[in-house]
Amino acid sequence: MKTAVFASLIAAASAFAPVSQKASSSTALNAFEDALGAQPPLGFFDPLGLVKNGDQAKFDRLRYVEIKHGRISMLAVVGYLTAASGTRLPGDIDLSGTAFADIPAGFAAFKAIPAGGLCQLLFFIGVLEAAVMKDITGGEFVGDFRNGAIDFGWDSFDEATKLRKRGIELNQGRAAMMGILGLMVHEQLGVPIIP
Repeated sequence: MKTAVFASLIAAASAFAPVSQKASSSTALNAFEDALGAQPPLGFFDPLGLVKNGDQAKFDRLRYVEIKHGRISMLAVVGYLTAASGTRLPGDIDLSGTAFADIPAGFAAFKAIPAGGLCQLLFFIGVLEAAVMKDITGGEFVGDFRNGAIDFGWDSFDEATKLRKRGIELNQGRAAMMGILGLMVHEQLGVPIIP
Protein backbone atom coordinates (compact mmCIF):
# COMPACT_ATOMS: atom_id res chain seq x y z
CA MET A 1 0.00 0.00 0.00
CA LYS A 2 2.82 2.38 0.90
CA THR A 3 4.46 1.63 -2.44
CA ALA A 4 1.27 2.49 -4.34
CA VAL A 5 0.90 5.80 -2.47
CA PHE A 6 4.57 6.62 -3.08
CA ALA A 7 4.20 5.81 -6.80
CA SER A 8 1.09 8.02 -6.98
CA LEU A 9 2.96 10.93 -5.38
CA ILE A 10 5.83 10.58 -7.85
CA ALA A 11 3.40 10.45 -10.76
CA ALA A 12 1.54 13.53 -9.50
CA ALA A 13 4.82 15.43 -8.99
CA SER A 14 5.98 14.61 -12.49
CA ALA A 15 3.02 16.58 -13.86
CA PHE A 16 4.72 19.76 -12.59
CA ALA A 17 8.21 18.90 -13.85
CA PRO A 18 9.54 20.99 -16.75
CA VAL A 19 9.24 19.34 -20.12
CA SER A 20 11.41 19.99 -23.15
CA GLN A 21 9.44 22.01 -25.71
CA LYS A 22 11.72 21.16 -28.62
CA ALA A 23 10.19 19.15 -31.44
CA SER A 24 12.15 16.06 -32.27
CA SER A 25 10.85 15.67 -35.80
CA SER A 26 12.37 17.48 -38.74
CA THR A 27 9.87 19.20 -41.00
CA ALA A 28 10.08 21.72 -43.80
CA LEU A 29 8.54 24.28 -41.43
CA ASN A 30 11.64 24.09 -39.24
CA ALA A 31 13.55 25.70 -42.11
CA PHE A 32 12.14 29.09 -41.06
CA GLU A 33 12.04 28.68 -37.27
CA ASP A 34 15.16 30.83 -36.89
CA ALA A 35 14.29 33.35 -39.62
CA LEU A 36 14.29 37.07 -38.92
CA GLY A 37 10.97 37.98 -37.35
CA ALA A 38 10.34 34.63 -35.66
CA GLN A 39 10.18 36.06 -32.14
CA PRO A 40 8.57 35.13 -28.83
CA PRO A 41 5.88 34.43 -27.89
CA LEU A 42 4.70 33.09 -31.27
CA GLY A 43 7.99 32.13 -32.88
CA PHE A 44 7.53 31.41 -36.56
CA PHE A 45 3.86 32.18 -37.26
CA ASP A 46 2.32 30.72 -40.42
CA PRO A 47 -1.30 29.87 -39.55
CA LEU A 48 -2.32 29.45 -43.20
CA GLY A 49 0.59 27.13 -43.99
CA LEU A 50 1.82 29.30 -46.87
CA VAL A 51 5.41 28.03 -46.58
CA LYS A 52 4.77 24.62 -45.04
CA ASN A 53 6.74 22.95 -47.82
CA GLY A 54 9.90 24.93 -46.96
CA ASP A 55 10.10 26.78 -50.29
CA GLN A 56 12.75 29.50 -49.74
CA ALA A 57 11.75 31.48 -52.85
CA LYS A 58 8.14 31.70 -51.70
CA PHE A 59 9.25 32.66 -48.18
CA ASP A 60 11.46 35.43 -49.60
CA ARG A 61 8.58 36.74 -51.74
CA LEU A 62 6.22 36.80 -48.76
CA ARG A 63 8.89 38.51 -46.62
CA TYR A 64 9.41 41.10 -49.38
CA VAL A 65 5.67 41.82 -49.45
CA GLU A 66 5.52 42.00 -45.63
CA ILE A 67 8.38 44.50 -45.48
CA LYS A 68 6.93 46.61 -48.27
CA HIS A 69 3.44 46.71 -46.74
CA GLY A 70 4.99 47.47 -43.36
CA ARG A 71 6.86 50.47 -44.78
CA ILE A 72 3.73 51.74 -46.52
CA SER A 73 1.72 51.26 -43.32
CA MET A 74 4.27 53.20 -41.25
CA LEU A 75 3.91 56.13 -43.66
CA ALA A 76 0.12 55.73 -43.64
CA VAL A 77 -0.12 55.91 -39.84
CA VAL A 78 2.02 59.04 -39.71
CA GLY A 79 0.05 60.66 -42.54
CA TYR A 80 -3.29 59.70 -41.05
CA LEU A 81 -2.45 61.09 -37.61
CA THR A 82 -0.92 64.24 -39.11
CA ALA A 83 -4.06 64.94 -41.13
CA ALA A 84 -6.33 64.06 -38.20
CA SER A 85 -4.47 66.57 -36.02
CA GLY A 86 -5.39 69.35 -38.46
CA THR A 87 -1.96 69.88 -39.97
CA ARG A 88 -2.23 70.84 -43.64
CA LEU A 89 0.07 72.12 -46.37
CA PRO A 90 -0.23 75.83 -47.13
CA GLY A 91 -1.77 76.93 -50.42
CA ASP A 92 -4.27 75.46 -52.81
CA ILE A 93 -4.67 71.89 -54.02
CA ASP A 94 -5.97 72.96 -57.43
CA LEU A 95 -6.21 75.99 -59.70
CA SER A 96 -9.85 76.66 -58.80
CA GLY A 97 -8.80 77.75 -55.30
CA THR A 98 -9.58 74.69 -53.16
CA ALA A 99 -7.22 75.03 -50.21
CA PHE A 100 -5.45 72.09 -48.61
CA ALA A 101 -7.06 73.25 -45.35
CA ASP A 102 -10.51 72.59 -46.91
CA ILE A 103 -9.75 68.89 -47.40
CA PRO A 104 -11.00 66.80 -44.46
CA ALA A 105 -9.01 63.99 -42.88
CA GLY A 106 -9.61 60.28 -43.40
CA PHE A 107 -11.94 58.69 -45.93
CA ALA A 108 -13.82 61.96 -46.47
CA ALA A 109 -10.74 63.31 -48.26
CA PHE A 110 -11.40 61.02 -51.24
CA LYS A 111 -14.67 62.84 -51.92
CA ALA A 112 -13.15 66.30 -51.41
CA ILE A 113 -9.98 65.96 -53.51
CA PRO A 114 -10.62 66.95 -57.14
CA ALA A 115 -10.52 64.15 -59.72
CA GLY A 116 -7.34 65.51 -61.28
CA GLY A 117 -5.62 65.40 -57.88
CA LEU A 118 -6.64 61.78 -57.33
CA CYS A 119 -5.28 60.89 -60.80
CA GLN A 120 -1.98 62.60 -59.91
CA LEU A 121 -1.80 60.64 -56.64
CA LEU A 122 -2.43 57.33 -58.40
CA PHE A 123 0.13 58.18 -61.09
CA PHE A 124 2.74 59.06 -58.44
CA ILE A 125 2.08 55.79 -56.59
CA GLY A 126 2.40 53.91 -59.89
CA VAL A 127 5.76 55.56 -60.62
CA LEU A 128 7.01 54.66 -57.14
CA GLU A 129 5.82 51.07 -57.58
CA ALA A 130 7.27 50.66 -61.07
CA ALA A 131 10.57 52.51 -60.77
CA VAL A 132 11.58 53.33 -57.20
CA MET A 133 10.41 50.67 -54.78
CA LYS A 134 12.22 47.83 -56.54
CA ASP A 135 15.18 45.67 -55.75
CA ILE A 136 17.02 46.29 -59.02
CA THR A 137 20.56 45.25 -58.12
CA GLY A 138 19.79 42.27 -55.87
CA GLY A 139 20.42 43.89 -52.51
CA GLU A 140 22.02 42.59 -49.36
CA PHE A 141 18.70 41.15 -48.11
CA VAL A 142 15.07 40.83 -49.17
CA GLY A 143 13.56 44.33 -49.22
CA ASP A 144 16.88 46.16 -49.67
CA PHE A 145 15.89 48.99 -52.03
CA ARG A 146 19.13 50.96 -51.79
CA ASN A 147 20.18 49.74 -55.25
CA GLY A 148 23.68 51.10 -54.76
CA ALA A 149 22.44 54.71 -54.60
CA ILE A 150 21.48 55.40 -50.98
CA ASP A 151 23.37 54.32 -47.88
CA PHE A 152 22.68 56.59 -44.87
CA GLY A 153 25.45 54.75 -42.99
CA TRP A 154 24.03 51.22 -43.31
CA ASP A 155 27.35 49.78 -44.47
CA SER A 156 29.09 51.09 -41.35
CA PHE A 157 27.05 48.79 -39.04
CA ASP A 158 28.29 45.37 -37.96
CA GLU A 159 26.23 42.30 -38.89
CA ALA A 160 24.58 41.95 -35.46
CA THR A 161 23.41 45.58 -35.54
CA LYS A 162 22.10 45.18 -39.09
CA LEU A 163 20.11 42.10 -38.09
CA ARG A 164 18.71 43.87 -35.01
CA LYS A 165 17.68 46.93 -37.05
CA ARG A 166 16.02 44.74 -39.69
CA GLY A 167 14.07 42.98 -36.92
CA ILE A 168 13.01 46.33 -35.49
CA GLU A 169 11.79 47.49 -38.91
CA LEU A 170 9.89 44.25 -39.42
CA ASN A 171 8.16 44.49 -36.04
CA GLN A 172 7.34 48.18 -36.43
CA GLY A 173 5.92 47.44 -39.86
CA ARG A 174 3.74 44.69 -38.40
CA ALA A 175 2.52 47.07 -35.69
CA ALA A 176 1.84 49.80 -38.27
CA MET A 177 -0.22 47.42 -40.41
CA MET A 178 -2.41 46.71 -37.40
CA GLY A 179 -2.36 50.40 -36.44
CA ILE A 180 -3.61 51.75 -39.76
CA LEU A 181 -6.26 49.04 -39.86
CA GLY A 182 -7.41 50.08 -36.38
CA LEU A 183 -7.46 53.77 -37.35
CA MET A 184 -9.57 53.08 -40.43
CA VAL A 185 -12.00 50.83 -38.55
CA HIS A 186 -12.40 53.38 -35.75
CA GLU A 187 -13.12 56.11 -38.28
CA GLN A 188 -15.78 53.99 -39.97
CA LEU A 189 -17.33 53.22 -36.57
CA GLY A 190 -17.47 56.94 -35.77
CA VAL A 191 -15.00 56.75 -32.89
CA PRO A 192 -12.91 59.96 -32.64
CA ILE A 193 -9.22 59.32 -33.27
CA ILE A 194 -7.85 62.42 -31.57
CA PRO A 195 -9.95 63.88 -28.74
